[in-house]
Amino acid sequence: MSSIAEKIYESVKSLPDNKAGEVLDFVEALKNKQVQEQQSRKADALGTLAKYRGRFNAERLNRDELYDR
Repeated sequence: MSSIAEKIYESVKSLPDNKAGEVLDFVEALKNKQVQEQQSRKADALGTLAKYRGRFNAERLNRDELYDR
């Protein structure tokens, strides 16, 4: 079975250069959109974490001391 990329290549191969260029532009736009969405999700996640900045004490826990509590 052919991969999706191979199917796209076979379809685009028969197109004139100007139409193949449009396909390339579309693919690049999709890639840019994906990158922007990833950056947006990362910024949202960091924004959520920023609310809790300074509240976490990163001291190492001693398991034996916890048992004694």
